[in-house]
Amino acid sequence: MEMPNVVSPTEWTSAREALGEKEQAAAAARVELAAERRRMPMVPVDKEYRFDGPDGEVTLPDLFHGRRQLITYRFFFDEDVSGWPDAGCEGCSMFTDGVTHLAHLHARDVTMVLLSPAPPDKLRAYAQRMGWNVPWFTIIGDEFSADFGVSEYFGINVFLRDGDDVYRTYFLEGPAVEGVGNVWSLLELTPYGRQQEDEDSPEGWPQEPPYSWYRRHDEYDESR
Repeated sequence: MEMPNVVSPTEWTSAREALGEKEQAAAAARVELAAERRRMPMVPVDKEYRFDGPDGEVTLPDLFHGRRQLITYRFFFDEDVSGWPDAGCEGCSMFTDGVTHLAHLHARDVTMVLLSPAPPDKLRAYAQRMGWNVPWFTIIGDEFSADFGVSEYFGINVFLRDGDDVYRTYFLEGPAVEGVGNVWSLLELTPYGRQQEDEDSPEGWPQEPPYSWYRRHDEYDESR
């Protein structure tokens, strides 16, 4: 197996600093992109979609679990996927392995769920095997997947709830999803972001001092 070139400490520092400048530029571009995403318009969701979960059938508003923002990940677990009927897609499984502890999202008024065609009992069995605690629901019918771009590919859809009204705010698919999973990357997909004063957000967006909401995952008030 080939290895990187061996250089002196001075040469290594020079190479790291040069690359560091590019990394800082990439980080700045990501911040600008997130600010633009928070200014995205939204579109109302007028249809009623239904899902099956541990407590029976629920609607899209029910998936919010009382919170205002919702992230859904379309997980491929059906008869056409390798591993059926005991396991779901390898790539989707790797993504779910990397998802942050949900308490951090809940603290920002965000719920995250997985959605798949497989029956609820298969979802629960596989989640238990994998040690996941992300809520997982069966998609009933074909309309949701078709309407939200996830019939043939995995994808992340983001929604905002205003009372009983639900709006679609963002959609992410393809290789870009591979960079998502930690708490900050997931929050950057939501309309309100991290909700910090150091973010470039529209007037009226919820904001508070940076880092003031940070907790260990077992120290949050989970009544939110």
